[in-house]
Amino acid sequence: MKNVLKKMDFLLLITSFLLMIAGVVAIYSASSVVTVLSQGVASNHYLLKHVLILLGAIVGSLIIIFKMKLYKSRKLVNIYIVSMIIALIGLRFYGSTINGSRSWYNLGRFNFQPSEFAKTAIILFSAYFYEELINKKERVWYKYLIPIGVGAIIASIVFFQPDLGGFIIITILTLLLFASVPINKFIKRKISVLLWGGIIIGVLGAITLGPKLLPEYQLNRLNFFAPCTRYAESTGYQVCNGFIAIKNGGLTGLGFGNSTQKYLYLPEAHTDFIFAIICEETGLIGGSIILVLYILLLYSILKIAKNAVKVSDSIIAYGTFVYLTIHILINLLGILALMPLTGVPLPLLSYGGSFNINVIVLLFICQKIAIDAKNQKVREKIKKL
Repeated sequence: MKNVLKKMDFLLLITSFLLMIAGVVAIYSASSVVTVLSQGVASNHYLLKHVLILLGAIVGSLIIIFKMKLYKSRKLVNIYIVSMIIALIGLRFYGSTINGSRSWYNLGRFNFQPSEFAKTAIILFSAYFYEELINKKERVWYKYLIPIGVGAIIASIVFFQPDLGGFIIITILTLLLFASVPINKFIKRKISVLLWGGIIIGVLGAITLGPKLLPEYQLNRLNFFAPCTRYAESTGYQVCNGFIAIKNGGLTGLGFGNSTQKYLYLPEAHTDFIFAIICEETGLIGGSIILVLYILLLYSILKIAKNAVKVSDSIIAYGTFVYLTIHILINLLGILALMPLTGVPLPLLSYGGSFNINVIVLLFICQKIAIDAKNQKVREKIKKL
């Protein structure tokens, strides 16, 4: 066990746990008011649930580190992605509707969101599928479209839940995973032209059919500029209160627990707007520290992707980097009114069981990839002796 711990990527480990600790503290502060005033439960309700989720995810991930061989998990990944597609379809009949989207299964004390697990499934499936094609030196170009097709199926199901944020993330993730694959330039160019054609058609279709496909509350989100001029409207109320929270924080913040905007001004203070609450209580300094931690986290994952021994390992690490980066950008740009607010949480900071479980599992898989790479280097040194 000591040898395994020594071979971990310590930058990834430290930044991950610092963000987890910051998330626990921020969630307790941000949710302590809404639980009492609006939901009639104890102030530590979300804190306890979040800590249990983190502990469960960490324990499960440690099993991956110490017991699991990544190269032996390919058949499980195929079963995993098929089960996620079935689970997504099943939402149509058995799902619970929260905030207008039928995206969850109500399992009592825990809401299971298949779309989050589907994102992880796409990363793992694409990695192993592309590696197999590369090892076979496959020249049939359309076989490389299979992971893209699977991603498109999942994205389409998520779109009609409707979950616009999930649809955007899955679409971008699927396309960037393909972009990361080291394949023949002619094949990549041919598929890229096809994909760009599909993207253009999709954009034109969205412009034409958007009003018919999306519910009114999601169409209203497209009106996101200058939110404080529409404070009395749903299109401006939340984001403007986020602005107020960030402005209230100033340079050093109001102090832990002293946020004013969490008093039901921000209805999703412990999820979508957790960064605004952090800025209000810890100021520009606290918000900047969070951003630096994210940059270091993403840098460490990119480094692991670069040093990975296998193609599949590199794609998994790169997919994790893309997955986290998209979530961070969409959340922050949304609360800053630079793009529509889509209800996307921040990794390790926002409350959210399914999302954080997947984030932690992927981070520990990246640790496993880093350990395997270091073991390979040791074996190569021994051979040279």
